Amino acid sequence: MAMFTPSPRGADNFACFHSHSQKTSLSPPRTTPPLLFFNNKLHHSQLHSFPSLKFRVLCSIKEKENLKETDKVTNGVLTGLRVNDLDQSGSGPEESGSGKVGSDWDWPPWQNIPERYKLIGTTSLAFVICNMDKVNLSIAIIPMSHQFGWNSSVAGLVQSSFFWGYALSQLPGGWLAKIFGGRKVLEIGVLTWSLATALVPLLAGFMPGLILSRILVGIGEGVSPSAATDLIARTIPLEERSRAVGFVFGGLSVGSVAGLLLAPPIIQNIGWGSVFYIFGLLGLAWFLGFQFLKEGNASFTAEPISWSPSTSRTQTENSSLRELGGSLKEVPWKSFFQSQAVWAMTYTHFCGSWGHYTCLSWLPTYFSEELNLNLTEAAWVSILPPLASIFVTSIAAQVADQLIANGVETTTVRKICQSIAFLSPAICMTLSSLDLGLPPWEIVGLLTGGLALSSFALSGLYCTHQDISPEYASILLGITNTVGAVPGIVGVALTGYLLDSTHSWSISLFAPSIFFYLSGTLVWLVFASSKPQTFSETD
Repeated sequence: MAMFTPSPRGADNFACFHSHSQKTSLSPPRTTPPLLFFNNKLHHSQLHSFPSLKFRVLCSIKEKENLKETDKVTNGVLTGLRVNDLDQSGSGPEESGSGKVGSDWDWPPWQNIPERYKLIGTTSLAFVICNMDKVNLSIAIIPMSHQFGWNSSVAGLVQSSFFWGYALSQLPGGWLAKIFGGRKVLEIGVLTWSLATALVPLLAGFMPGLILSRILVGIGEGVSPSAATDLIARTIPLEERSRAVGFVFGGLSVGSVAGLLLAPPIIQNIGWGSVFYIFGLLGLAWFLGFQFLKEGNASFTAEPISWSPSTSRTQTENSSLRELGGSLKEVPWKSFFQSQAVWAMTYTHFCGSWGHYTCLSWLPTYFSEELNLNLTEAAWVSILPPLASIFVTSIAAQVADQLIANGVETTTVRKICQSIAFLSPAICMTLSSLDLGLPPWEIVGLLTGGLALSSFALSGLYCTHQDISPEYASILLGITNTVGAVPGIVGVALTGYLLDSTHSWSISLFAPSIFFYLSGTLVWLVFASSKPQTFSETD
């Protein structure tokens, strides 16, 4: 028990006693505890003459731990203390001689935030940087093509190389997240894609090196969704999961908006290479800050989902390569693909990615060529769907969590959210495809609203991996996201081929997306489930 008494000379002089007893007396103990006098003329008779005082204390946790070891007491010892001000009004819960200290000065201000909220916040910030590094090339490719004399085929090859790494890293990322924990995999992923982003200007004149750098960006970003899924599954309870997933993956929409807003002026004023250096440095700063956050939270005890001894992260981190290989064999791959729910998630993920990636790549061109908007207008209009998605995501997450908290079956909530996510853009694309004589800005509004409502998928599909198996959530997302990356490679190129062949945006861009949205909704409603599954080989 730590007790403090100010000296008569003022707030700068005080005494600090440590007592092994539980008594409330302010008398110094008879033993020889750590005793610190800033005024050695303070007499014992003066200790009872002061009214109730309120102290603000700043104490180092590390110092407490060191004194615990030296004194071998259970109560702990507070040293390195500083009195900042005195409240001599006598009001408050502290009574004179009670031995209690009021500690109302918290610094840093975020120290009392629960650890899981800190992790979710920093993970969402990582996803903001993730999409900033994804969209920067789509803008920088124009001056790069002019400088190096690239035609459209070469420019398309450079942009599509990102998805090669993105698709290849999904399953390995899910497995690594399960073995080492999503937290560690996420920080390595951010470091990888940030360094690779910063290397783009240096390798732009050497095509193999440039493509390799973009593949590395894809690999770093490809492991991140599975890492985040594992982190959420380990630390977030079911009734908060929709909001956590929405907040984390909603960072992608924020990143798209930020990248599209920041990249053009940076490129125009400093040069196209600067956007890669600046965005890459942001990722490196996040990585360093994440290390500081981990050190600061070392004394906290999280409340993760309990895992069986065979899946203990501590054991696997210290295991040999042979044991790691064995853990990969222990993954119930056969049971995964015998589950209708997993097949439903996989096909649904493919359908959603088709609409997302093709619109992300071709909508600016559609706005410019079909709606006759100039380049500036097309650029600003392209920001509207991800900007609206940020708003929709927060609403969808709140609604989903509230329904679950009120007792609605989790599977029902996920089916409702995913159906909204698919049917809304399908209807809006259908209306945009028909010759209804709508003015350009009404078509822009329809597409923006439909694509924004597709963010309900974050409370539908993207929560289901954690719902059915928190233990294998990262691997399940790796499976579905691998298939979901295929439209980034095939769908974008096929849209361009159909456009050259038919010269129809309705057939090339909207018709395939509408088909996948409708078929995905049907499969999801019939086969999807959020009921927990063990995926044991005997099932």
